[in-house]
Amino acid sequence: MRRKFVSSLLGLGIAGAALFATSGSAQGHGYVDSPVSRQQLCGNGAVADCGQVEWEPWSVEGPKGFPQRGPADGAICSGGNARFSELDDPRGGAWPTTALQGGQSHTFVWRITARHATTDFRYYVTKDGYDPSRPLTRADLETQPFLTVPFGGVRPGATVSHSGVLPQKSGRHMIVGVWNVDDTDFAFYTCSDVTL
Repeated sequence: MRRKFVSSLLGLGIAGAALFATSGSAQGHGYVDSPVSRQQLCGNGAVADCGQVEWEPWSVEGPKGFPQRGPADGAICSGGNARFSELDDPRGGAWPTTALQGGQSHTFVWRITARHATTDFRYYVTKDGYDPSRPLTRADLETQPFLTVPFGGVRPGATVSHSGVLPQKSGRHMIVGVWNVDDTDFAFYTCSDVTL
C-alpha cells in the first residue's frame, strides 16, 4: 500500500513538473531561416560568442506594437530581451549577409517550434545609407513594412513561407521580421543581414 502511495506521489510530481515546464514563457517559438537570421547563425554555430541565443534561437520574444511600441532602439534584434543582447551587437558590421536581388520576389521562411494564434507577419527594411556597424534603430528603418502577411488569428504550421517583392535597393541592409501573436501582448523578432 505504501509503495502504491509513493508511486502515485512520484507520478503526480512528474506530471506537475511537466506541466510547469510547458506553461512558462520560455518555450520554443520561431525564427526566420530565409534569409538567414542572426539567431539562426548563432544557433547553427556559424557565428560564435552569441550567449544564450545559441541554445534558444526560437525564443527572441518582446513586446508587440512595433514600430510605435515594442523593443527600444538599439535592442530591436533581441526583441528587447537582455538574455539575447548579443543579437544587437553590430560586430563592427561583420555579421554574415545573404545575397538577395532588390526588386525581385523572395520567399521568407519561418521555422515555428510553438504555434501561436497569429495576427500577422511583417517585414521592414533599412533605409538607404544604413550603417551596419551601429546598433539598429527605428530611424534606420523605412517607416512602413514592405510586406505584411495577415493571419487572422490562425495558428501557423511548423514552417511558414510567404513570398513578396523586395524593395528596389542595393548595398548592405537589414530586414527585420516581426511575428505578431494574436492573443498575447508579445511578438517575435528576427533580424537578417542582407546584401541587395
